Amino acid sequence: MNQQQFVEDAVAKQLKPAKDIPEFTIGDTLNVHVRIVEGDKERIQVFQGVLIAQKGRGSNRTITVRRIVANEGVERVFPLHSPRIAQIEVVRRSDARRAKLFYLRNRAGKSRRLRDQRRGLKHIQDDGVATEAEAPQSA
Repeated sequence: MNQQQFVEDAVAKQLKPAKDIPEFTIGDTLNVHVRIVEGDKERIQVFQGVLIAQKGRGSNRTITVRRIVANEGVERVFPLHSPRIAQIEVVRRSDARRAKLFYLRNRAGKSRRLRDQRRGLKHIQDDGVATEAEAPQSA
């Protein structure tokens, strides 16, 4: 076993299973459930915000999530494969034309909003089957 393969095996043990990490892209609104340890007690705190950056590969992969609290921008960088991350949920998908959304730091009000990705897809249900109104009528 060479050195590179040894390192890859060690890193693979630290990664979370792919089923625990949902598919998300830049611009999506995420709920990141973080484990908070206070003394001997542990609780889960939800941090909801817009994904503005992704960085790294493998066990070094991090995501930057931004939200507004009391008219102040708060950004947190989460290591994706950290045991402190209990769960990640995608709340809303948005269209983004850039890889990093750092320009949102300078925006306020309505210009901060991102376009919804589902726009124009209202007639398609989640299971991919057309509704009765769109189904072909038999004569």
